[in-house]
Amino acid sequence: MPHYMVQAAYTSESWGTQVANPQNVIDRISPVMSQFGGKLESAYYAFGEYDAVLIGEFPDNMSAAAFSLAVTAGGAIKNFKTTPLMTVEEGMEAMRKAGGSGYRPPGA
Repeated sequence: MPHYMVQAAYTSESWGTQVANPQNVIDRISPVMSQFGGKLESAYYAFGEYDAVLIGEFPDNMSAAAFSLAVTAGGAIKNFKTTPLMTVEEGMEAMRKAGGSGYRPPGA
């Protein structure tokens, strides 16, 4: 299954709720991902632009998008980003395909 990195930034209200009543993000998110055929592989809290980073699998882009829409519609997230990931082998295959494309930049 395709892998995705999900980055989320919570609203200040959401942080207030979590500080008052901490809940494991894995326990909250895994069942939601499962509803869309996905599987959570790992989850991390972070500081900086995003507060949480998830790595997971979904069967396709539509399922990953539906998960993203469901989570952001809840109102606890102020910024959400989903990045499709490729394995190293997939990246190497993409490079081989690109190398054989015959593309030439303008003016070359």
